[in-house]
Amino acid sequence: MASWLSSMRRGGYDRAMPKSRPGRALVGVRFVLGTSSWFAPKFFMVALGMDPHANPQAAYMARLFGVRDLVLGIGLVSTRGDARRLWWRLGMLCDIGDMGAGVLSARRGELPPGPRTLPLFAGAGVIGASLGAAALIARDV
Repeated sequence: MASWLSSMRRGGYDRAMPKSRPGRALVGVRFVLGTSSWFAPKFFMVALGMDPHANPQAAYMARLFGVRDLVLGIGLVSTRGDARRLWWRLGMLCDIGDMGAGVLSARRGELPPGPRTLPLFAGAGVIGASLGAAALIARDV
């Protein structure tokens, strides 16, 4: 068992939380959003201004988002070095994809109407990608 643990540490599994503020913030957001959207998708959707009762199938999509964010967070807290650098980049790619989906869905009228819809849905992706980039710039690997 001890040799297994030491091999895990050599393989990049000996770091817990990122050290930079942007890195810690992003990991925290990933775990909070991931957990809430997985375990309480209707609450999560209402918090975003959506109507889960009008589209009950959307809870499934919220859970997909939740597991994705949880996995991205776990990847960050369980790696270091090149592996962590890859997890930052994968998260940024997902966040940029979220931003694009927010813009596209807002233009097509697929999001709740209102002045804060586009900033909320697209802005979250911009913020996530920016935090990931800031963590990489801070060499939080």
